[in-house]
Amino acid sequence: MEGKFYVTTPIYYVNDVPHIGHAYTTVAADILARFNRLIGKKVFFLTGTDEHGQKVYKAAQQTGRTPKEHADMLCDNFKRLWKKLDITNDAFIRTTDEEHVKVVQSMLQALFDKGEIEKRLYSGWYCTHDERFWTEKEIIDGTCPECNRSVDRIEEENYFFLMSRYYDPLIKFLRDNPGYIEPESRRNEVLGFLRSNPLGDLCISRPRRRLSWGIPLPFDDNFVTYVWFDALLNYYSATGYLAAPSDGASWWPPDHHIVGKDILTTHAVFWSAMLMALGLPLPRNLFAHGWWTLSGKKMSKSLGNVVDPFDIVSRYGSDQFRYFMFREVSFGLDGDFSESALAGRINSDLANDLGNLANRTIAMANKYFDGVIPQPDGVDLELKSLAEGILLKLEDSLMKLRYEKALDAIWELVTYLNKYVDTNKPWVLAKDEATKGRLRTVMYSLLEGLRFLSLYLYPFMPGAASSLYKVLTLGDISEANILDATNWGSLSYGVKLVGLPQLFPRVELPGAAAHVDTVHGTVADAATSAVLSDLISIEDFARVKLKVGRVISAEKVKGSNKLLKLQVDTGQPRQVVAGIGKHYSPESLVGKSVIIVTNLKPAKLMGVESQGMILAASNGDNLSLITIEGELPPGSTVK
Repeated sequence: MEGKFYVTTPIYYVNDVPHIGHAYTTVAADILARFNRLIGKKVFFLTGTDEHGQKVYKAAQQTGRTPKEHADMLCDNFKRLWKKLDITNDAFIRTTDEEHVKVVQSMLQALFDKGEIEKRLYSGWYCTHDERFWTEKEIIDGTCPECNRSVDRIEEENYFFLMSRYYDPLIKFLRDNPGYIEPESRRNEVLGFLRSNPLGDLCISRPRRRLSWGIPLPFDDNFVTYVWFDALLNYYSATGYLAAPSDGASWWPPDHHIVGKDILTTHAVFWSAMLMALGLPLPRNLFAHGWWTLSGKKMSKSLGNVVDPFDIVSRYGSDQFRYFMFREVSFGLDGDFSESALAGRINSDLANDLGNLANRTIAMANKYFDGVIPQPDGVDLELKSLAEGILLKLEDSLMKLRYEKALDAIWELVTYLNKYVDTNKPWVLAKDEATKGRLRTVMYSLLEGLRFLSLYLYPFMPGAASSLYKVLTLGDISEANILDATNWGSLSYGVKLVGLPQLFPRVELPGAAAHVDTVHGTVADAATSAVLSDLISIEDFARVKLKVGRVISAEKVKGSNKLLKLQVDTGQPRQVVAGIGKHYSPESLVGKSVIIVTNLKPAKLMGVESQGMILAASNGDNLSLITIEGELPPGSTVK
């Protein structure tokens, strides 16, 4: 059906405690779902929990509950987290749903009738934790290669899905459909796996005498379905009883399965072969993203280094956490989590760039037009073209799951609008009656630019975007169609703005208190900091002249990975070289109001003259420029 979009997360094992990996996958799917709703598509966004298997059964026994009672209690952990993260899933599937059980049994019977399943004696090494058999070659010193726990030798009769039949069809499909598995490196991994390992048949059952907590096989009540076969069919079963009607057309196949790289083989090989055997179309895309690490180590409960998303969101905010995860790391790669990096992003990108832009624009509209959106005298075509053009970049990036590229495109508008304020200087235009017409155009353009930003940012930061959109339009952003709403000039003039709360309060960097350093070619080292800590007189301090400077342009210094050459307006133009290239990109600096030491003797760094210092706060490896809130013009004295 044209105009529909179906996206899934994996169903999360109910015994797990929700962690940053679960949050990452689910927010990724939510961003896609929100964007596709904005462009007018019917969306089915599915997530849920995997509730059968030996681990659930044993955990329930230990707590004195039935497995279903245990699952009922634990699946609420995920539902609570999705609410906290503003997740807009259309359905939450549980593998204990009666409707799901019926679909699984129907599919098993169909495969059995087609001769795709057979019973045979099996002998192998079994890992109870992963509920998986391993071959002699795969185990490592008597332990499971996945979890490093001991394995048991088991010999028993079981049912097998004849997956080996689909070796050649899988290879051909992957070659003919290069976009099926992404990123490309993951596709190459799967092809490499298939080429180097003969594809065996898949054990899909467990004897009920050994495991009773599972879906009984429809053709042999002495066995239950193996957890993976049960779990993977959720993507299909949900379309039959959880999805809204789609004008008579089926939701299948999904546009995206989004999974972590640790379950790539299960989906790319097991699931693909199952669908081929069932005669069902394969998903359009299977995207396996990377892991979040902590200090370079994979997070695990045994190491005690799991990041709790409940705690992070409670302390920093849902929008801030969502933004950080998708701005900090290219989707598909591993990323290292740190609260310092999160706080740095909040203070730099959100508080300084976006929040300050929104707050000072609304403040100027209140000051110069009593909070009423003015009627413009004309259109600034460059700004109009930039704002309208971002939609195509956004759509292209999100179709490819290039979240960071989508945010880069949005930040082009954030940067331009900050520069637009300083170039047009509304506070100067407001002083002369002859320039009031230009002031109306400038202020309307800034407010219209903010409306565009609210629409573009909504999939990523729904809370802040909704607040900003409501201030400007008095409307509900979730009811907007972005294709219609991103025509420049759609903002109604004459409307009274409502109050805008502070969107992104600055946060303290975690750990030791941040201290002020001067940045002049490089961040001050410990020895310099020690000198700065010596007591000085007020007369000494008065000799240092500090002024507000607006960054006009920025570029890298050739041959250096940390020096940036900035052209700064401090009431008069000056060039400053600063060692902040590892913390800020040149384009992110344009339009920022910073504090400059203006009476420092010029110095040459890498052959480039620097005529001042920029003030910044640093804490170990983290650095944040000290910026100005409000509408102080360049050249204002810092006292």
